Amino acid sequence: MIAFIQQLQRRIPLGWLQLSHEKSRLLVALSGIAFADVLMFMQLGFQTALYDSNTRLNRVLQTDIVLVSPKGRNMQNLSTFSRRRLYQASSISGVKSAEALYVSFITWKNPQTRRETSIQLLGFNPEQPAFGLPEVNQQLDKIKLPDTFLFDKGSRGQYQEAIAQIEQGKTVTTEAENHTITINGLFKLGTSFGAEGNLITSDQNFLRLFPGRQAASINLGLVYLEPGYDPQQVATALRAYLPNDVKVLTHKEFIQFEENYWQTESPIGFIFGLGVSMGFLVGIIIVYQVLSTDVNAHLKEYATLKAMGYHNLYFLGIIFEEALILAFLGFLPGTIVPLGLYSLTRTATNLPIYMTLTRALVVLMLTIIMCVISGAIATRKLQAADPADMF
Repeated sequence: MIAFIQQLQRRIPLGWLQLSHEKSRLLVALSGIAFADVLMFMQLGFQTALYDSNTRLNRVLQTDIVLVSPKGRNMQNLSTFSRRRLYQASSISGVKSAEALYVSFITWKNPQTRRETSIQLLGFNPEQPAFGLPEVNQQLDKIKLPDTFLFDKGSRGQYQEAIAQIEQGKTVTTEAENHTITINGLFKLGTSFGAEGNLITSDQNFLRLFPGRQAASINLGLVYLEPGYDPQQVATALRAYLPNDVKVLTHKEFIQFEENYWQTESPIGFIFGLGVSMGFLVGIIIVYQVLSTDVNAHLKEYATLKAMGYHNLYFLGIIFEEALILAFLGFLPGTIVPLGLYSLTRTATNLPIYMTLTRALVVLMLTIIMCVISGAIATRKLQAADPADMF
């Protein structure tokens, strides 16, 4: 080990000397790698924000098992099924109770700007808390009042003045589905790619906005178990007992149900994945151009070394050394710039987009692989070169 370290100390850093000799070329290469890294960071950040934001509502549901129509695709595209399935589910051993959750998008007037926009409405029985949100559970008495709602202060849009009034203990009135409603409480869930905001109310207030809708037609069934029962076993019993017009999912499976939609059925997930691939390919092309130019510029010197008995593996080591130097130096600005872009995106959209250590390591590995591939391609001409042809 000591001998190896001493050998490294005696070794001439030929790769670094060649890169630093042409400083303008080095800066261009680092800029190109940083650009590729920024592109990969942003696409991966958007992709993670897509999954995290669209599963937040699923995650905060306070339930053990979820019943959903097989026709439902995700939380923004749910179908309905009969409330009778809840009564049937309640008869299964281990089930404590089963409650309905109503989900729909409504058109309402922004209480601050008075402009019409779309918002997601959630209605449930306030006697059985449906969400693991302390802000909501502390205000259940409020939504029992007629036409009274809680507003998601993490919604996207101009709501600052309205939120400030509610935080001061005042109520705000507006219109939703041609009804006058009152907002007298706040909670924070946040926006997503599917919904720009949320309103929470009781099931009775929900149905008042839709006089033509039957109370027996529900969007989700929330099944609560007795202590000590395994959700997976009870879910298996429910699947065997209930008709096939309802799908039975554990809470964990319901979260995965939402994520699978955005990963496989939605084009957005594919687009972000393609963006990462494009950034990777752009980086390979840029680094290849730099390393290829460097090889061509020093081809005679390499040929001389080759004539002296140096093998192709030695030259490959030099190019790989250059590739690794470019990878690490280009990664530094490629990591700093996304921090600011993440903050800007978070402020503008309220999406949960943050830098994580895992993502940074993933992009670093992709950057190293990108540069090594470029180096391997750039050395092909050198390996095939005959020293006699260079002079």
